[in-house]
Amino acid sequence: MPRRAASDAKIADRETSKRVGSLSALWPFLRPYKLLMGAAVLALVLTACISLILPMAVRRVVDNFNAQSGEILDQYFTAALAVAALLALGTGLRYALVTRLGERVVADIRKGVFDRVIEMSPAFFERIMTGEVLSRITTDTTLILSVIGSSVSIALRNFLIFLGGLVLMVFTSAKLTGLVLLIVPLIIVPILTLGRRLRGLSRENQDWIAQSSGNASEALLSVQTVQAFTHERASRKLFAVLTEQSFDAARRRIFTRALMTVIVIFLVFAGVVSVLWIGARDVREGTMTAGMLVQFVIYAIMVAGSVAALSEIWGELQRAAGATERLVELLGTDDAVQDPENPVQVPSPVAGALRFENVQFSYPARRDLPALNDLDLDIAPGETVALVGPSGAGKTTIIQLLQRFYDPDEGTVTLDGVALRDMARREFRAHMALVPQDPVIFATSARENIRFGRLDASDEEVEDAARAAAAHDFIAALPEGYNTYVGERGVMLSGGQKQRIAIARAILRDAPVLLLDEATSALDAESERAVQQAVDAMARTRTTVIVAHRLATVKKADRIVVMDEGRIVATGSHDSLVAEGGLYARLARLQFTDGEAA
Repeated sequence: MPRRAASDAKIADRETSKRVGSLSALWPFLRPYKLLMGAAVLALVLTACISLILPMAVRRVVDNFNAQSGEILDQYFTAALAVAALLALGTGLRYALVTRLGERVVADIRKGVFDRVIEMSPAFFERIMTGEVLSRITTDTTLILSVIGSSVSIALRNFLIFLGGLVLMVFTSAKLTGLVLLIVPLIIVPILTLGRRLRGLSRENQDWIAQSSGNASEALLSVQTVQAFTHERASRKLFAVLTEQSFDAARRRIFTRALMTVIVIFLVFAGVVSVLWIGARDVREGTMTAGMLVQFVIYAIMVAGSVAALSEIWGELQRAAGATERLVELLGTDDAVQDPENPVQVPSPVAGALRFENVQFSYPARRDLPALNDLDLDIAPGETVALVGPSGAGKTTIIQLLQRFYDPDEGTVTLDGVALRDMARREFRAHMALVPQDPVIFATSARENIRFGRLDASDEEVEDAARAAAAHDFIAALPEGYNTYVGERGVMLSGGQKQRIAIARAILRDAPVLLLDEATSALDAESERAVQQAVDAMARTRTTVIVAHRLATVKKADRIVVMDEGRIVATGSHDSLVAEGGLYARLARLQFTDGEAA
């Protein structure tokens, strides 16, 4: 599979990791919620400050165990309880605010990525699998959610506790604090060295997950073909290989992170035990009180816990940084086809004059193989032009360029004298109706599939379009009629039924330019005759471009354009082209006489 091989090569060539600073790319999504962020930070600072006050209350309680008045002890216990209540309240508020912020931002990111991808030209999807895009929208945004909705706030809280606890440790006992600080370099070294490796492994893990998702999506979307060619075993094997690669990367990431956690936590708590031992000797010698030692130990544990938490969160931030890089890469992808900054208005009303002038075009994935070669073609308003020729002649490419799914490498395509690249795609496409070679049916009702052609159409207009496309009878016979759910990609419908719904959709659009790409190829003879009558009726009032292999469907066209190897080799009516001989006459003999005249 060449595309997958190319994707594998792309992953191999990718930079393995970047700094956590790449998370700053999330700021445009966070900016609209400054007030919510401010409230969350305020709640976070409040809980951190209360946490730092708690050891002082404990110290007072311990130092007053032997006080003559029990009231003083009661007051300190009451104060400690009040501090604990404030801490609980602040923590709950922080959780609610931060989690809401995370959910809101991730929802915006998902919408932003989808909005970007849905407008990308087909050339984009030649380079990336749909499953990988879906993985980025789901898996990568879930990682970012865990960071914004949890990890960042926990990291900030622990950072504040670390700084505040360190300062209060100095005030409690400068001697013991100095001993604790000797341990810090030993903790920082494994965080930096193992953290760098962890970033690369996290990025690799996400890439393999995207690969396996893309493979699964491709196989499941084509499950009938997979089963028809008994390809299940090979598909399972390929998916298993990709999944195992993902697991292997995850296993190495987990081991690295676990090793970092073990080293950091051991060093931290070994240091705390050592300091506690020295502090206990100071208490015995009378240089500090038991309450001061308890206060110092609590601060030391809080600082040590903060460092341990920060080391764990550091791994989460690195994973999220990799996910952010991938999403930013997607959002920042340049589309080969773009609207102009100042688009020209579409002519009003649209007459439907189409023109190809010296058009040269090759598909991005096949640059060495021209699809159209110095093509000149004029289609007058209201004219019905049929494009015929062998497979690969460039017929469908003309439809693709008329929709501006691609831009020609050289030359110009115009609508009513205005170049398509000078207009906004959404604007001129609104005046075109397309029936593609492979009819696209969405996972909704038959009615909504037809209404896709014009969202403001009434139920009556939808049914009129279905009648014109010879689709009304079979739709009415469905279990719930027009409201019947037709399944993903229309699995409940036959090929001919799908095609008739696609034609009804185009009829409903009622656009001045009609593009039919093998629109009747899946129909039986009776349905084809009914649909052909509908198409003929539509063609009388609009510009129509018909791509067809079955010449019987184009005999009534105003003009037949014969194509071969990206060039126009003949033009004329059916009878004149047959009389001329050449490619069209040969195709006609093959189709109408089974090649006997050859």
